[in-house]
Amino acid sequence: MYTVTRAIIAGGGIVGLTAGRALLRAGMEVIVAEKADAIRAAGATLGLWANAVRVFDDLDVDVRSVGREAEMYFHGTSGQLLKTPEFGEEDHRYLLAHRASLNNLLAESVGYDNIRLEAAVAGFEEDQDRVTVRFTNGSTEDADLLIGADGLYSKVRAQLFPGTDAQEHAGHRAWRAIVKAEHIGVPDDRLIVGGRHRTRGGYVRAPDGTVFWLLSQFGAPAPAASVKEECLTRSAWLTDGTWDCKLTGLIDATAEQDILRNQIMVVPPLDRWVSQRVALIGDSAHAMSPHITAGASLGVEDVGVLRDKLGSDASLTAALMEYEADRLPRYRRSVVLSRAVEVTETPEDFARNYAAFSHWLLTGRRAGC
Repeated sequence: MYTVTRAIIAGGGIVGLTAGRALLRAGMEVIVAEKADAIRAAGATLGLWANAVRVFDDLDVDVRSVGREAEMYFHGTSGQLLKTPEFGEEDHRYLLAHRASLNNLLAESVGYDNIRLEAAVAGFEEDQDRVTVRFTNGSTEDADLLIGADGLYSKVRAQLFPGTDAQEHAGHRAWRAIVKAEHIGVPDDRLIVGGRHRTRGGYVRAPDGTVFWLLSQFGAPAPAASVKEECLTRSAWLTDGTWDCKLTGLIDATAEQDILRNQIMVVPPLDRWVSQRVALIGDSAHAMSPHITAGASLGVEDVGVLRDKLGSDASLTAALMEYEADRLPRYRRSVVLSRAVEVTETPEDFARNYAAFSHWLLTGRRAGC
C-alpha cells in the first residue's frame, strides 16, 4: 500500500525521469520539475550496468532499444588486453546507451504532461502533513513527497543538509569530446590505462555513428596549455607506438572549442539522505568520480529501492528511513572500492580492481551489501 499520492521530483535527468516513471506506475500523481527549457543530455553515451537494466525492465522501459551491448575491458600502452582471469565475462558486460535517446525515451515514458520545464526548485518547507516546494519563479506546489534528483549541485541537498556542497576531487581532471570519424576508421572500442602520470583514456563508438573520446588524469597539474595541447600530450602517454591507437587522430580531428575540460567534482559522503518527506537519489546523494562509470547505474538502483520501500506497509517516514538504511552501506562500500581503483600503481592492478568493483556492483546488493 502506497502512503504517497502526490510526489514532486526535482530534476529531469536520467535518474529523475526514471523516478517519475516508477512512481507513476505505482499510481501516484507526479511532477518532474526540470530547471532547463528542454529535456536534454550532456555527452554522447552512457554506460548502464545490469543492476540498472533490471530496474528499467521492471518499469517496462526498453533501454536496449537505445543502446548496444558492450564490454568494459582495459588495455595497456602496448595495446595488450589487461586480463582479469579471476572475474567472469558477466563482470565486464554493460549496455552502452545513447544519452539523448535514453532521455527522450524516459521522458516519453513519464509523459510530457507530467514534466514541468523551466521549473527550478528554490527550496521547500515540510511538516507532518505535506511538503511545499518553492520554485524560483515564485510559484509553489504541495505534495506528500519531494525527491531531490537535481544532481551534483542539488538545491534540495543544500537545504536538507547544509554544508554539503560539491567539492573538487583534488587534481582529477578530464577532457572529452564527440567527433565524426568516418575518415579515421575506428573498428573497436578501446580503453587504455597509462603506465605513468596516472592517466587513462580511450574511445567508444556511439550508437549514432559518432565516436566519444576521453582522457582523465589523477593528480593533474593546473591547466597551463591549450586544451588540445593538453590532450595530445596525454594521449602520447597512453601508447608506446607499437600499435594503431586511434586516440591522437581523434583528438586531431576535434576542433579546440569542442573539447570539454572539467575539474572532477564529487559530493562529500553523507550520513543522511532523507527527512520526514524528502529523499535524495542519484548524484544529489552520491555524485562520485566518473572513473568507475557507475554513477547513473547506482542512481537508477536508488529508484528501484525507493519504489519498493514506498510500496511497503510502513508510514512514509519509516519507508524513507528504510530506503536510507539500505542505501548508505551500499554507497559507503562503493567509495572504498572506487578508491581502490584510484590508488592503483600499475595498469594491471587498475584493471583488476575495476573488475572487482563491477563484480560487487552487479552482485553486492543481492548478497546484502
